[in-house]
Amino acid sequence: MNAIRSAFIKLLRLIVVVIVVTFLTFWLTKLAPGDPVSKVKPFAPPAERARITEDLGLNDSFFSQYTTWLGNFTTGDFGTLYDSGTPVRDVVNERLPVSLELMIYAQLLSLIVAIPLGVYTAYKAGSRFDGITNTVMFALLALPTFVLALLLQIYVGAKWDLLPTQSTVTGSFPLNPVDNWQLMLMPTVALAAGQIAVYMRLLRSDMIQTLQEDFITTAKAKGIKPNRVLFSHALRPSSLTLLTVAGLNVGALIGGAIVIEAIFGLPGMGDALYRAILAQQYPAELSFVAIIAIIYVIFNFLVDILYSVLDPRIRHARALA
Repeated sequence: MNAIRSAFIKLLRLIVVVIVVTFLTFWLTKLAPGDPVSKVKPFAPPAERARITEDLGLNDSFFSQYTTWLGNFTTGDFGTLYDSGTPVRDVVNERLPVSLELMIYAQLLSLIVAIPLGVYTAYKAGSRFDGITNTVMFALLALPTFVLALLLQIYVGAKWDLLPTQSTVTGSFPLNPVDNWQLMLMPTVALAAGQIAVYMRLLRSDMIQTLQEDFITTAKAKGIKPNRVLFSHALRPSSLTLLTVAGLNVGALIGGAIVIEAIFGLPGMGDALYRAILAQQYPAELSFVAIIAIIYVIFNFLVDILYSVLDPRIRHARALA
């Protein structure tokens, strides 16, 4: 019964988040200067402009336009691009897999690198290795994502000719990493670098505190090997903050993916959203934003489930609630 109630609450949160985010986005698009009709037919005569305005529903009230879009979205109708007549659903089916692939690769790379670094820098706190690692992480934090992407593109791609500078990744999710790794490697590294620094610093801080706990001292007194103490005993209670930030950081990954996709020519959702904003494609903008919001909530829902796995106290507290 508690599980059903918890699932219902999470579903309700998802609906509220999507409504709030899309409503604010719709409101902001209305504040933008310009006329969508001018984007579609800039030199159309008045009669044709009036017809296009009517077809797009621009004569309706603000709330009427929004509720019409919301009703269509919930039934799977994401709208149509004004200029080409292409259904937005087709654009989503083509571009969403690319963005998901990039975000998942970046998140996995960040955690794979940050977790062992965070554990060992905490174990070697105050050592030369700890100092060098922290200096490198501070440098990565200070380096903007687009600067690192351009440096990789210039040197690794153009100057050294090790990897292609422009990607043409397409296909259904999941994309084949065997075929696409050369195209996705530089975008993934550029997007993951800053996240590695954040995750590593957070885990290091929590691990230093955990290593001073009594149960760690007991484990050491029993003669358990250091690696087992670090990864079997200390890592789990130290990873809750990291897990929280990893879930919240999905928003930063989405924002960074927009820039990375533009630099490396990845045909993802970021590029599609950017083009929709420039062309004032209201239905497309709202649909893209709603899908991104849903992805964000789903990622945090998974994080919430992992809490119970990593910390039994949370699971027991929910069972008693």
